[in-house]
Amino acid sequence: MIRLGVNIDHVATVRQARRGHEPDPIHAAVLAVLGGADGITVHLREDRRHIQDRDVRILRDTSPVRLNLEMAVDEAIVNIACDVKPDEATLVPEKRAELTTEGGLDVITHERAVARAIERLRNAGIAVSLFIDPDVKQIEASKRLGAVAVELQTARYSEARTEADFKKQLGQLIEASAHVVREGLHLHMGHGLNYLNVADVARIDGLAELNIGHSIVSRAILVGMERAVREMKDAIRNARE
Repeated sequence: MIRLGVNIDHVATVRQARRGHEPDPIHAAVLAVLGGADGITVHLREDRRHIQDRDVRILRDTSPVRLNLEMAVDEAIVNIACDVKPDEATLVPEKRAELTTEGGLDVITHERAVARAIERLRNAGIAVSLFIDPDVKQIEASKRLGAVAVELQTARYSEARTEADFKKQLGQLIEASAHVVREGLHLHMGHGLNYLNVADVARIDGLAELNIGHSIVSRAILVGMERAVREMKDAIRNARE
């Protein structure tokens, strides 16, 4: 069964638009779990544009499901992660000007910094996943540095606008996924997935976890968080049947 990690960052985005107290992402996490979420994912950005330190700490104390902390390879954020101890830390690239994460972490170029972060997180008892492009060399580097999982970024697949490009991007994900499994890493995927395009990804062999946020939060505005999560779980389940 594929786990669904629900990313609640954009609940916090709405809250931070007024710098107020609502909607509270902690409340959203509770409803996501009631809807069937297998995990809660949050990205503590260096600029704190949405999720705040307080959110991460309360989630760690209250979440009955896995807490996945997305984070940059930044010493200050690593310090927080080692203190809070989420179940999993997913290292991602981060640029101040980007609207959302653009592309995967270049593990090879930033090998020393990534290695230091992985070592500190593992010593704190935190499982480490790396958010990377579906590229064989990045997968092999992730394995070499001691990650237990990789999350293949599905942005290019999600943004495909022609049938030819869609097939090309899906094929790359399938090929990379097979290599992840051969390397003995846990296979996760995410970025830009929604209720319409998730099916083909959910059918990929070896997939253990999907992390989906924006699409679920967008639907939750209209139908509520529990139903939005339940519908995504159904879409994933139906794709596997």
